[in-house]
Amino acid sequence: MNFLNIAENRYTTKNYNATKTISETKIEDLKKILTLSPSSINSQPWKFSVISRGKLKDTLAEHSFFNETRIKDASHLVVFSAVNNISFFENQINANLPEGAVGYYNQFIKPQTDAQIKSWLAHQVYLSLGIFLSACASMELDSTPMEGIQSDAYSKILELDNHIPLFAVAIGYRDVNDNNQPSIKPKSRLKIDSVIQSI
Repeated sequence: MNFLNIAENRYTTKNYNATKTISETKIEDLKKILTLSPSSINSQPWKFSVISRGKLKDTLAEHSFFNETRIKDASHLVVFSAVNNISFFENQINANLPEGAVGYYNQFIKPQTDAQIKSWLAHQVYLSLGIFLSACASMELDSTPMEGIQSDAYSKILELDNHIPLFAVAIGYRDVNDNNQPSIKPKSRLKIDSVIQSI
């Protein structure tokens, strides 16, 4: 299947088959793919928490508004968190990035306000989401990206000190009767000419 077919068939899953579990081989591949995600200056200001079936996933589900059922039924939940401690981040890049990358940060990002820096850090985490959703679809796994989580509760449950949860993705296998799948509910998108400018 080529990538266009993957994009046409990928969708936000609303109902999961609670009896099917993703193999450990695929989960390990997804972990590796996440670490290969792109980020500005290779900053990697993130932490990915991969939670399998069990009490912890169910507890997080209870702090996920209307997403509770799909999280409980999904095979796994992946929580995407961004660094929210600027000193921690600066120590990380000083220890791991080349001089040019650190220089870019010091010249163009560091002079901004704390809020602007944290926004920049969060944007890098969103880049990894696109890679992750595409990877899941290429592996014939279903997914549900969701910002509808209680970030403070997630942070406390996952014991995150220097990161803040931004969003989560439930992954697994769709219920065969899920009404949101394209074969039942065709995708609705704006016309290509209204969103693509060819110059």
